[in-house]
Amino acid sequence: MTCLKPENAGPATTGPNGLDFNPFDIMEPRTPTMPPKEARNGGRVKAADVRPEGLYLPNNNIQTPNMVSPEYVQLSTAAAITLGIMPGKMHRCGCTRCLNILLTYPEGCRANCAYCGLARHREADRDYADRNFIRVDWPSVPMAKIAQIVGEDPDASPFHRMCISMITHPRSDEDTVSVLKTWTDHVDPDAIPISILSNPTTMERQDVQTLRDMGSDIFTVALDAATPEIFDRTRGKGVQSPHSWKKYWEILMDARDIFGPQKFGAHIIVGMGETEFEILELVQQLVDLGGHSHMFCFYPEQGSLMDHLPATPRDQWRRVQLARYMIDYYGIRVEQMKFDDQGRVIDFGLAQAELDSIIDAGTAFRTSGCPGKFAEDISACDRPYGDSPPSDIASYPFQPADVDIRRIRSQLDMLKPGQTYEDGDDLEDY
Repeated sequence: MTCLKPENAGPATTGPNGLDFNPFDIMEPRTPTMPPKEARNGGRVKAADVRPEGLYLPNNNIQTPNMVSPEYVQLSTAAAITLGIMPGKMHRCGCTRCLNILLTYPEGCRANCAYCGLARHREADRDYADRNFIRVDWPSVPMAKIAQIVGEDPDASPFHRMCISMITHPRSDEDTVSVLKTWTDHVDPDAIPISILSNPTTMERQDVQTLRDMGSDIFTVALDAATPEIFDRTRGKGVQSPHSWKKYWEILMDARDIFGPQKFGAHIIVGMGETEFEILELVQQLVDLGGHSHMFCFYPEQGSLMDHLPATPRDQWRRVQLARYMIDYYGIRVEQMKFDDQGRVIDFGLAQAELDSIIDAGTAFRTSGCPGKFAEDISACDRPYGDSPPSDIASYPFQPADVDIRRIRSQLDMLKPGQTYEDGDDLEDY
């Protein structure tokens, strides 16, 4: 067995709260306020009715065009750069291997999730298409244009996967079907597999079946919160939002039945007040069901109801990343691990040599998500710097180099004898 805090351990990488984890008591969202009447339900956008013309780059200084799915969708900055419709580059990586698509409407998402930049309460200060989401802007483009560009030569595309992200909107289900149809009219799903990031609140079992019948490969549910209490506080009644833990699990179980083993899963955010035991117990539950987990590190989104709260300390994040990888891909069970009275991992249940091998391989610390074409444990959805700045990488969108592994080991308090790491070593080398 291997315990943390060996004799050569360095100092703990504590967060702003002075702890090496984010406890439940401090992770309380602000109470949402009601937007002005004229801004509700996309009022400003619909009143001005500016017609869209091709690419729209988020710009809060002009009136947002009246862009509506399924004709228009948003895509991540990294996907737009990779697609060639925006200039730019990413630190140490070639942007992304996943074409992330987001439905868009003047009304925006009607949910009010506390950590999300797309939340309904932001109508007060920013129209939907101008809002940041997972720390970046999402330009808007005609869906037909995206499908045509990729469809010219799918086999040569840099994308390993396409993902449609639904939002909470009355038209979300039918428009997801239309967007998917536009894509499959141009791109064979065998050439570029399709993932669905679902909105369970508006869905029924038949909706899940329809998306599978149309060629979708993987179906995911963004639980995000690791416990029912945190879910309700951040996604449900606690923030005047319509989501429920029960409904999300209902659709997740439908996906298990319809998509089958290893073709369904859940997103989970680390550091919103759960213990490490609670989140890893959930990871084990998903594995036992035949599914998989996609891990995100909490990083306060500007404009959200949790933007005043501390990001997940790297100690907590690395412990959970490593343990989750071992459960998902190495056959270790949460029952084999040991936890302290704060629910922190203190023993991974594996011999030191084997644990060292997993850490040094680096894959455990890469972005987790739907698989690409390289390996099952290497995600196509690499979301460059979606949960951290490049100066303090949480999820590595590339294979960590030796200097990155030293940094990771320092954050785990597991430097090997003779190893050193000083903050900034990885930035100096690149």
